[in-house]
Amino acid sequence: MKVRNAPPHAGSMLESLRGLGYAPETALADLVDNSIAARAGEVSIRLDWAGAASRVLILDDGEGMDDQALEAGMRLGARDPRAERAAHDLGRFGLGLKTASFSQARRLTVASRRKGGPVVALRWDLDLIGAEAGAEWPLFEGPAPGSEPLLEPLERMESGTLVLWENLDRIVTRGFSADDLLHLADRLEEHLAMVFHRLLEGPRPALRLLLNGRAVKPWDPFLTGHPGKALESPEYRILHAAGVTAQAHVLPHRDMLGPAEHDRAAGPGGWIQHEGFHVYRNRRLLLAGGWLGLGEGGRPWPRDEAHRLARIRLDIPNDADAEWKINVLKSAASPPVRLRAQLHRLASETRETARRVFAWRGRLSPASGGGGPQALTELWQVRRSPRGASYRIARDHDLLASILDRAGPLKPDLLALLRLIEETVPVQRVWLDVAEAREAPVTGFAEAPDSEIREALASLFEALVTYRGLSPAEARERLGRTPPFDRRPDLVAALAARDSG
Repeated sequence: MKVRNAPPHAGSMLESLRGLGYAPETALADLVDNSIAARAGEVSIRLDWAGAASRVLILDDGEGMDDQALEAGMRLGARDPRAERAAHDLGRFGLGLKTASFSQARRLTVASRRKGGPVVALRWDLDLIGAEAGAEWPLFEGPAPGSEPLLEPLERMESGTLVLWENLDRIVTRGFSADDLLHLADRLEEHLAMVFHRLLEGPRPALRLLLNGRAVKPWDPFLTGHPGKALESPEYRILHAAGVTAQAHVLPHRDMLGPAEHDRAAGPGGWIQHEGFHVYRNRRLLLAGGWLGLGEGGRPWPRDEAHRLARIRLDIPNDADAEWKINVLKSAASPPVRLRAQLHRLASETRETARRVFAWRGRLSPASGGGGPQALTELWQVRRSPRGASYRIARDHDLLASILDRAGPLKPDLLALLRLIEETVPVQRVWLDVAEAREAPVTGFAEAPDSEIREALASLFEALVTYRGLSPAEARERLGRTPPFDRRPDLVAALAARDSG
């Protein structure tokens, strides 16, 4: 058998690797992974604006590397992805440092020191590939001329590693300004706060992460412990998969959150983008939403408004990358076939709860109590038929029923008006507005002045007392159980003045 040796051309291969699809924030997250694998307790990222000479520095206080280890780490494919990893290791392919860096910069310098050892530094420079005789893959010793002062922080540390990006041709493009760098810093902070939130949380966090000198605060996708949540399940062990666990969450409806709290809970990608599974490996977020290809009837579930409150935390061990098809960017995952039924069942139950909470504006069912006066009948009712759903106004709603009883000769006209309203509900327009704005319509007197709410309450109170025969106390209790007035107990209680009227 004849065999040929066909090594890749260095320049062509390195330029091709730049197109893997990293964004600046995902590339920097890969470098933070390396720092965590080196047992760093603090990682500092600095974005220095200097026009075309701008640079990015990542400094950690981890174990560091000696010259031999650094050279091995700077090689492409430094480690076999099939090899067994340490339990805390977040890497897999031996490419992250290089491909993440090359995706943003043409010059990569890594300096490191182990405790008791000297600072060692090696550099890749894509502009010099092919320029050195006899060295197709030239790895230069030391930083580029003029960049030596940038390594000084490492001289003052017992151990650690500094990564330096220069010639940021994929970041500082034509027209890029200092303001753009500030926007990039904001985006980077959001991303890091999400990806590493479980390492940044708690009174004694496993990691301290700084961006331009400011601590990155964690963003919890699950609003853990929030009293308004409809579901925060126990942690489930997935059968036939060692180390795989899941926890289902249904977040509070927007009516149960303040404006600032609601906006923050949406996350960097927005509510719909973050619904579904959040996949973690060693508490590091790999996938921030999506339904992992699960669905019904051979069609995967889409991310949609009705299930925007459903989020499921899924933890996998770091030796399951191949089985879960984790990609180089750590941005995609696919569950093994044998686990799909369990995950589908968990997702279906979580989606159903989220849908009910969304439909009932934070409740799992129409408001009712376990005794005593019930809430008012829901004004809108859904009728389902083979042709689809239709929406009808409940004729037995207390206020409407009392109006119809008093309508006299106008009753036929009122009923005709109700039918006209029912047949012209702008369902398509509402759907389009929601799809475009990615937010539910504002309802439930959310933006109404108190005077309008008092008028509606007064009419309902009158209908219950005068025409339904309830006592004032019973009427107040029933109104206090009825959306949206159950969110304004102060106005319901103020109806007490009518007791003496």
